[in-house]
Amino acid sequence: MGFLSVIRRWALRDKMPIREIARRTGLSRNTIKKYLREGAVEPQFKTPKRPSKLDPYADRLSAWLLIQTRKSRKERRTVKQMHADLVKLGYDGSYERVAAFARAWRDDRHRGGPDFLTSLQPV
Repeated sequence: MGFLSVIRRWALRDKMPIREIARRTGLSRNTIKKYLREGAVEPQFKTPKRPSKLDPYADRLSAWLLIQTRKSRKERRTVKQMHADLVKLGYDGSYERVAAFARAWRDDRHRGGPDFLTSLQPV
């Protein structure tokens, strides 16, 4: 259940005072009044675009992933091996970031269809 729906239920259905809601939630009374007055469903927080440690290596990793797709299954290198190669090149981030990048790259490739492959090949 959403946070705002709990606040609304306490205030409107259970007739709980705003001070009690503020005490239970840790929010200020003004914030609770604003939420009750607005009628908004849930607060939408936008996460800012932040640079990643992987950004300088993204092109190289994409090229490696593309090369691996053209090889047979037994000849392919794992993402763990690619992470080890990136560490040798100076990457000091985690394996999880590299694995997440590889998953997203594969999802984009599958969603893109045949046009995706032609857009990656040199002209």
